[in-house]
Amino acid sequence: MTVEVKAVTKAGDLRRFIYLPERLYEKGYPQWVHPIYASERDFFNPRKNPSWGYCEGRLYLARVDRRVVGRIMGIVNHRYNNEKGVRQARFGFFDCTRHQAVACALLETCEEWAKARGCSAIVGPMGFIDLDSEGMLVEGFEHRATITTWWHPSWTHKLVEEAGYSKELDWVTYLVDFTKPLPEVYTRIAQRIIGRNGFKLVEFKRRREFAPYVKPIFDLINDSYSGLDGVSYLDDDQITRIAADYIPLLDPRFVKVITFGDRLAGFALGIPDMTEGIRAARGRLFPFGIFKIMNAGRKTDQLDMLLGAISDEFRGMGLDVLMANALYESALKAGITMVDSHHELETNTRVRAEMERVGGRIYKRHRLFRKSLD
Repeated sequence: MTVEVKAVTKAGDLRRFIYLPERLYEKGYPQWVHPIYASERDFFNPRKNPSWGYCEGRLYLARVDRRVVGRIMGIVNHRYNNEKGVRQARFGFFDCTRHQAVACALLETCEEWAKARGCSAIVGPMGFIDLDSEGMLVEGFEHRATITTWWHPSWTHKLVEEAGYSKELDWVTYLVDFTKPLPEVYTRIAQRIIGRNGFKLVEFKRRREFAPYVKPIFDLINDSYSGLDGVSYLDDDQITRIAADYIPLLDPRFVKVITFGDRLAGFALGIPDMTEGIRAARGRLFPFGIFKIMNAGRKTDQLDMLLGAISDEFRGMGLDVLMANALYESALKAGITMVDSHHELETNTRVRAEMERVGGRIYKRHRLFRKSLD
């Protein structure tokens, strides 16, 4: 098998790059979910994605007998490297046929590109920033992907391992059964916190009501996530782009904010699972896709958590319990029976202990891989 790998330089090849997973997975793997293609195209457009302002990126396609059989993106986040004092590249958007030669050709091409930029290691799969999709599925292949997560067949991670990559870290995802009551202590803690010590739980009925909290939420993300692997500072342009992508999807019932005086102390954001609608729309918003997606969100019995954080000075005071209790009550009213926790670092024992305390079980695991380039 002769594998030819070339950089994407033309609009037609960019389209092939974006739609390749659909060709590989759509018919044979109902667990795979299309991206929202309008957002996907914006991601690769330097005029619309401010991450290109401080990141380098190169897209590659692999062909066998002129047929596209794989893709990969190489990334260097200079802001992250400067902040952390490292020389690290990333690979992302890795998809290919079940052939080791194809996988190796893609990864080796990306590695050579990274070495030419002075990088001593490469990690992935990742995007430009931590809020992009990240991690390769290594457990839970039978479950459908949630929004902002990558899904790969059970053999894909083995191709990466055979190419010389090893585990850097894992994220685990919990599924929590909300048909079972939360521990009684949660209600007592919530009642003790609310109205005392200056804390206030803020809930919403309309999207426009939480607009004043968008900037404080991202300021808290910058502060709280700064020590995590792969995380770099989000500037105002990025905040604007991310907010534009996600605010239209948010359901006000599942946005919980805690304030302390005039400061944001913590927040939790979730959205009803829309993946059934996204698959029905095949990732296309128009002409009728948006209605299929929103209708699926109204009918689902699953809530997908997206983001959450508590200010360092207020950790350990039960604010996470207060928000969990509020989300539980809102979920019951909405007919939600299951909650997907989204990624939790396997080393975050505190959050994991709370997930297990409310009956959560790990049902997916995503892995970040690393390879030395020295």
